[in-house]
Amino acid sequence: MRFEFKPSFERCLRSFNARGKEDVKKTCLQVIDVLSRDRFIHRGVGLKRLRGDYWEVRQGLKTRLVFRWNKDLVEFVLAGNHDQIKRYLRQV
Repeated sequence: MRFEFKPSFERCLRSFNARGKEDVKKTCLQVIDVLSRDRFIHRGVGLKRLRGDYWEVRQGLKTRLVFRWNKDLVEFVLAGNHDQIKRYLRQV
């Protein structure tokens, strides 16, 4: 399985403080670990299918990460709050 961080994801990370960036990176590593090992995903991870091949994972109470999962490629595309995710999905 391949993983890619899109430039849009990198741009979103600029708005986070240092602690927030570290938390997002940890969450990304957890998602990569779960998806690459084909492990059982428990509800606490907060993984949810949004639409088509777009998925989101919760990182804490406010931050959500959106990624596109298509066969063997996982592309992280956005990090933001609920409203930012909704705006993004309207454009897609």
